[in-house]
Amino acid sequence: MATITLIGIDIGKHSFYLVAHDVHGNILLKRQFGRHSLIDFLARHPPCRIVMEACCGAHWLARKLAGFGHTVQLIAPQYVRPFVQGNKNDFLDAQAICEAASRPTMRYVAVKSPEQQAQSALHRLREARIRERVQTGNQIHALLLAFGLAQQAHVLLREHDAALPEGAWRVLEKQLQHHDLLLQEIEALDREIAAQAKQDDVARRLMTVPGIGPITASQLAADVGNAKGYGMRATLPPRWVWCRGSTRQAARPSC
Repeated sequence: MATITLIGIDIGKHSFYLVAHDVHGNILLKRQFGRHSLIDFLARHPPCRIVMEACCGAHWLARKLAGFGHTVQLIAPQYVRPFVQGNKNDFLDAQAICEAASRPTMRYVAVKSPEQQAQSALHRLREARIRERVQTGNQIHALLLAFGLAQQAHVLLREHDAALPEGAWRVLEKQLQHHDLLLQEIEALDREIAAQAKQDDVARRLMTVPGIGPITASQLAADVGNAKGYGMRATLPPRWVWCRGSTRQAARPSC
């Protein structure tokens, strides 16, 4: 009986679609799982190579499956998309993951630790607050320009002598309060990120590079981690030999 050597998993919120290959690339198994049934199945399965797209939930699942003895790798979604054949569906996506993982030059995304994921979430929150602050500032400027005013909003609020309706004054005050609150939240997040960067060995080393401060260093440490991961390539299974710059099955004549 053929042995499964490569498994591609298309990740969903509740459903997971699995396609398994043998060493020659033949499909041995196509099956849909729920979250718990997938983990139970792979916990009992002999160690093999498992590949998934680097999407939401992939890093947690990769750590979980690696704990069962599997070799787990993540591929950026844009590298999988060209291998989807026919009308897109979940099983074809899992098959495309297997096809992409069979390429000798494929690059992989390093699996993040829980700490890296938490740090990334902190940076996403900071970015969201910055976008909201810019949006609020644009709304304030648009309100003032609607009444022919180009002065600073805080100056107008302090002088309170502009020809604005009372309702517009109330909106302006609320928007300015919200803008100031966002500034305070962003500053607090900056302090938190800087404090954490000082405690992180990778971030500390990155901050020794001229031009890299605590925010950039922290984000690089969280999102990139070990930069060697960007050079990770697939380990070629026995069926492949290198032949005149291309990959061919070993059953074919040698070059």
